[in-house]
Amino acid sequence: MSRNARINALLLLVVAALAVLPLVLGSGDHKEEPFAGADAEAETAITEIDPDYEPWFSPLYEPPSGEIESALFAVQAALGAGVLAYYFGVRRGRRQGEERARAEAGARDRTSGAGDPGAARP
Repeated sequence: MSRNARINALLLLVVAALAVLPLVLGSGDHKEEPFAGADAEAETAITEIDPDYEPWFSPLYEPPSGEIESALFAVQAALGAGVLAYYFGVRRGRRQGEERARAEAGARDRTSGAGDPGAARP
């Protein structure tokens, strides 16, 4: 097994552990919604500290349920991942195109004798 394959396997194992360990250890069992977002946690903490607190702003759109909110978040994450993947794909494609063009130019130079200092020139 190569070094890169071992590193990739180790990283995959760490990611799997990060996903499974909170479920196995029962993190959040004492809460009504154990895996609520940070916004909900902050709102709960603020209302415990100051029950009369009034937010400065209200959301532009309030989804009717938590499932719809989660779906919209997933769509947003997918779009962001798509934009990043497109960007990195374009960069890689440009780099490969430049390398191919350099290789073809080098092959042309070798066949025409332009790179040989002893070659006769017209």
